[in-house]
Amino acid sequence: MPKIAIILGSTRPGRNGEAVAKWVLDIAKQRSDAQYELVDIADYKLPHLDEAIPPSAGQYTQPHTLAWAEKIAEFDGFVFVTPEYNHSTSGALKNAIDFLFAEWNNKAAGFVSYGAVGGARAVEHLRLVMGELKVADVRNQVTLSLITDFKNYSEFTPADYHVAEVGTMLDQVVSWSNALATVREAA
Repeated sequence: MPKIAIILGSTRPGRNGEAVAKWVLDIAKQRSDAQYELVDIADYKLPHLDEAIPPSAGQYTQPHTLAWAEKIAEFDGFVFVTPEYNHSTSGALKNAIDFLFAEWNNKAAGFVSYGAVGGARAVEHLRLVMGELKVADVRNQVTLSLITDFKNYSEFTPADYHVAEVGTMLDQVVSWSNALATVREAA
């Protein structure tokens, strides 16, 4: 059974992402096709990238990098929960992704985003990054509007139809995570 991380990609105080990530986890835990775990990047206290050698070499030296690498290596796939800041993902999430390389390889990823236009532009940026990391990103994504899915831009009140969208996205992440198992084993 694949293990899927729901990665909370914001570290801001008062962040909307925490409610969104917990909502995704609650939906996921009703399924029996994978093990799901919430991974909050704030828990790893990653500074700006401080490894002297590029992550693709896999020669991590910092304790925070080693802990982050160990956690991400546990998973077969990911759901990134991301805000949209200035037409992109959060700097904290991009930084956390950039710390590692092989730990992301040959796995699947889905996206749940939120922002003024549902965070769609943040996901487009993340799709480019995933390609470089050899992550198969799935087509379906969940886009949540700060205008219609949050009261006063801060209280999460998702429309009911988003539950089915999360289900479809998770179907694809689990399917691709299973399909890539043989690729991961060969690597």
